[in-house]
Amino acid sequence: MPELIASDVTARIPRVRERLSEHADALLVTRLVNIRYLTGFTGSAGLLLLLPDDVVFVTDGRYKEQSTEQIGAAGIDARIEIGTTAAAQQDALRTAATGIARLALEAHDVTWAQQRAFAADWFAGSELVPTENLVEDLRRVKDAGELARMAEAARIADHALAVTRPLLAQEPTEEDVAIALDFAMRRGGASGPSFPTIVGSGPNGAKPHARPGSRRIRAGDLVVLDFGAVYDGYCSDMTRTVSIGEPRDDTVRRMVDVVSESQRAGVAAVAAGVTAVAVDEACRRVIDAAGWGDAFIHGTGHGVGLEIHEAPRVSFSSGDTLEVDQVVTVEPGVYLPDHGGVRIEDTVVVTAEGCTVLTHAPKDLVV
Repeated sequence: MPELIASDVTARIPRVRERLSEHADALLVTRLVNIRYLTGFTGSAGLLLLLPDDVVFVTDGRYKEQSTEQIGAAGIDARIEIGTTAAAQQDALRTAATGIARLALEAHDVTWAQQRAFAADWFAGSELVPTENLVEDLRRVKDAGELARMAEAARIADHALAVTRPLLAQEPTEEDVAIALDFAMRRGGASGPSFPTIVGSGPNGAKPHARPGSRRIRAGDLVVLDFGAVYDGYCSDMTRTVSIGEPRDDTVRRMVDVVSESQRAGVAAVAAGVTAVAVDEACRRVIDAAGWGDAFIHGTGHGVGLEIHEAPRVSFSSGDTLEVDQVVTVEPGVYLPDHGGVRIEDTVVVTAEGCTVLTHAPKDLVV
């Protein structure tokens, strides 16, 4: 693992408390990805209670050592309670929340059944308050440590495509290519793919989220390759479209030219203070002018970070405005079932004057 700048995790909980003060006295964090963001804990089970002057983390015996090591390494001063049963964990949280008048929950993460249990048993003495995106909104803007990890994830994916690309000329199946990309990313230092790798060849390329299958890739096919790596929890995302040999016809060549121009226009439009709608419009304008507006059937992009899809959204219906150090994708596409699909995608970091591209794999068309 390369030496990368550390993130300042200790600054995050105070920022959540500032936002929380408008809504409630304490917050129960149930989303594991948010717990990781706030504490550094990477396990699969845990609850985090943010009190006005205390932090309580509850998990089970499997994570006794791991939670102590990871939360301590992140510099978080938290009380760690290990409950070997659900009842013991419930008791620990109930005791910690004694005297809290208004307790906030993460509304998008808590089920109806959980809310009923929290109200009746866990926190019967508190008013439960639904909140949305208290932590997620802070995750929109990345710090230097997060950006370094995303750059490394992108580098790993770039290298994986470089070593896998020759396989495409050997008539592999889509599944063969997906497995090769995933293996190359793991071998390159990734903990895994950031989402199920997409390989869509020929008519399958016209399905934006095609699952790689047994179809064999042959000369003349367009192939859409959409994949990313996870490095130290952070994701990358990239799409390249290639032709196995020369394109079958002029329509295919024109599809590639139009999407390439659209993607360049979208990347050029990215900058702090620009609306996400304006970036989407920059891409869509080029495709509309080519007569394929109806074939661009998804939004232009999305935020990336600890999750592969985060805020902000880059689409025609987004209400977001880009900010410095947000990370978004720019990925226009055209999908024609009789010819295949073309999508080209880069992940970029928003800057004051434009953006910095993290994904550097070549966009050469012909394999």
